[in-house]
Amino acid sequence: MAATTLPARASGPSLMARISRATPYLLLLPGIAYLVVFYAVPSFQMFLYSISTGNVDSGYQANAGLANYATALQLYTRQIWNSILYGGLATILTLLIGFPVAYTVAFRGGRYKNLILFLVIAPFFTSFLIRTISWKILLGDEGPLLGTLKHTLGILPADFSLTGTPIAQLFGITYNFLPFMILPLYVALEKIDPRLLEAAGDLYANRVASFRRITVPLALPGIFAGTLLTFIPAMGDYVNAELLGNPTTQMLGNVIQRKLLVQNDFPVGAALSFILMGGILVAVFVYARLLGTEQLTG
Repeated sequence: MAATTLPARASGPSLMARISRATPYLLLLPGIAYLVVFYAVPSFQMFLYSISTGNVDSGYQANAGLANYATALQLYTRQIWNSILYGGLATILTLLIGFPVAYTVAFRGGRYKNLILFLVIAPFFTSFLIRTISWKILLGDEGPLLGTLKHTLGILPADFSLTGTPIAQLFGITYNFLPFMILPLYVALEKIDPRLLEAAGDLYANRVASFRRITVPLALPGIFAGTLLTFIPAMGDYVNAELLGNPTTQMLGNVIQRKLLVQNDFPVGAALSFILMGGILVAVFVYARLLGTEQLTG
C-alpha cells in the first residue's frame, strides 16, 4: 500500500501577514520621528538648561539642581497666577460664548451651516499679531467703539480707557482663542441625534431638562477638547498681555519670552517653561478626572 504524503506545515506566519501587522507601526514611524526630533530632543535640551548655571558666552554646566526652579517660583509668582487667572477666565468665556454658537450651527444652521463655520475660522486667515493689534485699535481711547460712546452718544466720560487694562487683555485672549472652542463643540453637538431630544419631549421633559440630561452629557467630548485647546495656549500667551495689558497683568509667557529672547537667561527661562508645562499637565489631569474620562472614551 502506497504511503500517504502529508503537506508540509507552515513554520510561521507568511510574509504578507507580517507586513500587514507591521503596517500600522510603519505608518506611525514618520510622526514618531518628527516628535522625537522636534519635541523630545529640544525638551530634553531645555531641561538641561533648567538645571544649569552659566551664560551664553561661557557656556552652561548642569550643576544647579533645582535652584533655577526655586528662583523662578520666588520671583515670578504674580505672573504665574496671572497666567492661571486670565487663561481660566478666557476658557470660561469662550465656553459661554462658543456653546450657543455651536448649538445654533449644529441644530439651526440649515443651509447656512457651512457659511457660519467659515466665518468662525475666517480670522485664522490673518496673523495672530494683526488680530491683536486690531483689538488695540478697536478698544483705543478714540477708536470706533469708545470714540462713539464718548463723543457721539455721551455714555462714557472723556477720560475712560480700556487699553492697558485687564479687561482689554481678557477680551483679546477670548477672541483669539474662541474658534478653538467653537469647532470641537460643533463636532460633538452635530453628532447628537435630534430624535433623542424629541423622545425627551414625548416623556414630558421640558427644554431645560432635555438640555441638562441629554445635550450636555453628549457634548462632553467637545467641551473637554475645546477647553483643552483653549486653556493650554491661553496659559502660554504673551502677545495679548504685551499689546493690550500693562506691567501688572503680564503673564508667564511674557517672562519666558524676555528670558529666552531678550536677556538670554536660558536657565531661569527654561525652568519657567517646565513650570508652565507641569502646571498645565496637572490641571489637565485633574480636569479629566473631574469630568470623567470614561464618558469621553466610551
